[in-house]
Amino acid sequence: MRFKASYIIILITAVFITLMGNSCKKVKTQTVGGVLKFSVDTLKFDTIFTAAGSFTTGLLIYNPQDEEIVISSVKLQEGTNSYFHLNVNGFAGNNVTNLKIAPHDSMYVFATVDIDPNNKLTPFIVTDSLVATLNGRPFYLPFTAFGQNAHYIIDSALTVNAKWTKDLPYVIIWTGDTSKPRGVQINPGIQLTLQAGCRVYMHQNASMTVFGSLVSNGTKTDSVVFQGDRLDRAYFGYIGYPGEWGGLYFDSKSSGSKLTNTIIENCGNGNLGIAAAIWVAIDSVNNSASPQLSLNNCIIQNSYGYGIYSFGGTVVASNCLLNTTGQQALAIVLGGNDSFTNCTFANYGTAAVSHAANGTVAILDYFWDGNPRDPTYYANLNAVLRNCIVYGSLDSEIVCDTAHSPAGTQARVYADHCLLKMGTIREPFMQSAGTLFNRDPMFKNTANGDFHLTTGSPAIEAGTHVPGIGSDLDGTGWTDPMDIGCYKGP
Repeated sequence: MRFKASYIIILITAVFITLMGNSCKKVKTQTVGGVLKFSVDTLKFDTIFTAAGSFTTGLLIYNPQDEEIVISSVKLQEGTNSYFHLNVNGFAGNNVTNLKIAPHDSMYVFATVDIDPNNKLTPFIVTDSLVATLNGRPFYLPFTAFGQNAHYIIDSALTVNAKWTKDLPYVIIWTGDTSKPRGVQINPGIQLTLQAGCRVYMHQNASMTVFGSLVSNGTKTDSVVFQGDRLDRAYFGYIGYPGEWGGLYFDSKSSGSKLTNTIIENCGNGNLGIAAAIWVAIDSVNNSASPQLSLNNCIIQNSYGYGIYSFGGTVVASNCLLNTTGQQALAIVLGGNDSFTNCTFANYGTAAVSHAANGTVAILDYFWDGNPRDPTYYANLNAVLRNCIVYGSLDSEIVCDTAHSPAGTQARVYADHCLLKMGTIREPFMQSAGTLFNRDPMFKNTANGDFHLTTGSPAIEAGTHVPGIGSDLDGTGWTDPMDIGCYKGP
């Protein structure tokens, strides 16, 4: 078949016009709304520490729309103060602007972290956020990296006996996965031993759960310290804040844990269910030769919740200071078998910790959750306070209460040569000998957390002899007649 030349020319012209029309068709740009998608939900730098301390990784920013988009800026939230650096679609800088992405396309972002792993001022966990802005709406992607040489323990359970030394700090991290340990867990039958000088830094919401035993061998000159992992204290006004991390939980089947010259601070955020620096569950082992938890020359302070919350547990402590807590510094609930010797419990409140409603010590032989439909539970109570101070800014700082438990349960609280700030209502099951009531112990400086006794304190030489107790919290040897509290007076 033969075509006329004119027809062929018309056909070619039509095809040419069609092709030119398609190639010149303007792509529509979305100017209102829209979303951005990232290839990861958090950009994590599993930093391998080298002399340079540099590590690079990448991500994709997706345009899921049917229209072209223009990202007005991709930047780092911390700007020039960031430890991270960006390269966005080939453009280097921490604030790259006017980036186009075609419909259903993406662009690469490469990020580098530069860290001196031996700089002790660098936070253990370095963070920032990438901020990509589309049509006036910012989209955030968190960055995290390890900042110092340390032992990083992440969502871990200890299955063999372990010893942590002071060569490098230990940083405990919980990623938020509720199916995993909330930081570190000591499995049943396992013992974790902490060498003198060991530093344990807890990341936000991390905790330590003890099903076996924890032994902390601090010394006066080389304490073991548990605290939050924020080292950039300038950001916090050079102070620690309560609730920076969870706390220590001792399970009902744990036994033989012993903390010596150990400091636990800035914790108690309730991540484990109870807001407490130390939570001891009901003692199901009941081994008088090896209590669940023993504390000697320890400091527990600045807790968002309780200092020690003993829920039917067995706790033995001497020469310990518990102060500045949002709830009671010591709460003995649902009975138990607890003994405290030459301990100071003090609460005056700070700008970060309120002390307006709860006394410093509560000792109860029952537990009730406050719901009128729920029952009250009872258990035997045997609590001994010997040479202890309980004082603070409220009118009464200690309550000892029984819910008139049924026959078969017993409640006993014995205050032996103590100094207690206590109201006039005293339960008959509370017995005392040589105890001073409502006498100012004359602490050195409560505003600065200094609970040493000053000259003229009624607590000086008002205690009873306790064999084998050794020295006070400062390491000063006790002499008879002993003083009341954790510090020997002048």
